[in-house]
Amino acid sequence: MKAVQLDMFDTQKVIPIVITGTPRLNGFYYERGTNRFVSFVLGNRHYEEPVKGCRYPGEWQEMLKKERAI
Repeated sequence: MKAVQLDMFDTQKVIPIVITGTPRLNGFYYERGTNRFVSFVLGNRHYEEPVKGCRYPGEWQEMLKKERAI
């Protein structure tokens, strides 16, 4: 990967950001198959929390189940 020097105050240059490859999961998701909240970092499973006994707020759990189910 080529290093790019950025000038934060130069408004004339615009450097396009190109993302290639398969997108990787980052953050918490609800995994339907195991009924767990799962944390991913750069596509790798990092942490699991069972739904039963989860210490996170109920609103957060419901939002994850609706919006970030895998």
